[in-house]
Amino acid sequence: MRLLISFAALFLSVILLQFSSSGVGPLDVLSGTALGFTNGHIGLLGSAHFLGFFIGCWWSPRLMGAVGHSRAFAVFTAMGAIGLMAHMMILNPYAWAMMRVAIGLCIAGCFTVIEAWLQAKATNENRGRTMAIYRMVDTTGQLVAQFMIGVLAPASYVSYNLLAILCCAALLPLTMTRLKQPVSHGTSRLRPSLAWSLSPLAVSGVVVAGVSSASLRMTGPLYGQQVGLVAGDIGLFLAAFVLGGALAQWPAGLLADRYDRRWVLIGFSAASILACAVTIAVPGLGPVGIFGAALLFGATTFPIYSLSAAHAHDWADDSQRIELSAALMFFFATGAIVAPLATSGLITAYGPAALFYFISAAHAGLIVFGLIRVARRGASEVRKPYVWIPRTSFQVGRIFRRNSDK
Repeated sequence: MRLLISFAALFLSVILLQFSSSGVGPLDVLSGTALGFTNGHIGLLGSAHFLGFFIGCWWSPRLMGAVGHSRAFAVFTAMGAIGLMAHMMILNPYAWAMMRVAIGLCIAGCFTVIEAWLQAKATNENRGRTMAIYRMVDTTGQLVAQFMIGVLAPASYVSYNLLAILCCAALLPLTMTRLKQPVSHGTSRLRPSLAWSLSPLAVSGVVVAGVSSASLRMTGPLYGQQVGLVAGDIGLFLAAFVLGGALAQWPAGLLADRYDRRWVLIGFSAASILACAVTIAVPGLGPVGIFGAALLFGATTFPIYSLSAAHAHDWADDSQRIELSAALMFFFATGAIVAPLATSGLITAYGPAALFYFISAAHAGLIVFGLIRVARRGASEVRKPYVWIPRTSFQVGRIFRRNSDK
């Protein structure tokens, strides 16, 4: 309880940020549809978000070093609030794409500040509990935000203003906390080649994780609309996806720590294809069937990133872990930037089921490549404990490096 109280301000900021950021994606889809945006425009918004997210991951450590944690947090929060409030001032998809870059940058930057604060203040004795609470708070915020979609009117100034207020409110707990602002550490170099040299399979896994996650988060509401879901149902659809992913982390970790992680990764990817087939088949069963399929889809796809990261870290030494985390995030963002544009175009051309055919193809490629890698190289002799890694910022690599060194 003392641990929870000491980090309460940081965790409250996380909750408020998730309420704001996890609500804007689905709201943009519903609003864009109401305003006559094409599916391609809606896909562009999702890709722009992850472009901003990647820029924020890389720029935020430098800004923290220049102006400090609290001021950097204020800068990023202001960018997000401006991006949200400007939506109903300029009703143009390309202008909205620039706003989504600002929102993605805000989310990455704010989470980098929060994770830097956690990394600096947590000790080896409480780091595991700290991260467990952090993941729980983060997931809870995501879940609750999905239910907001049912009450936020599309293309409404009030809806975007409410999300902007929540974004601004995230400033209050962190800037008013009595926790001493940590000293900024040196930034990580971005070396994508490091991740590829250590584990090509892990790189492929995080790219596919980016494709799966971004496709459903950013164009899933478009799929929901086309299979007959109303706004409230779309919120439940996305919440089921997040809940399924959270529930799967414990069994995924159990399997990853007991068996060859490559086979576990291949198994989850095969299960993802099965989940896609179920999702394609169930729209005729109504909303309940669609929610169940989303739960299964989340359970099979969410662990892919953490499994891939755990496999990559098995081949890394302690001096490489921070840069490896940054490199993996780079490849995740690459998949996430490309996927919404691709899936929105496919949905336009071939219907809503094309979303899951595309994701299935990505996982099929991962399975084939995984089998090739198994045939070429044996399993690592050293295995770090599996950790459910939230895909939030490059900074999270520092936290888990310390946790793995205990």
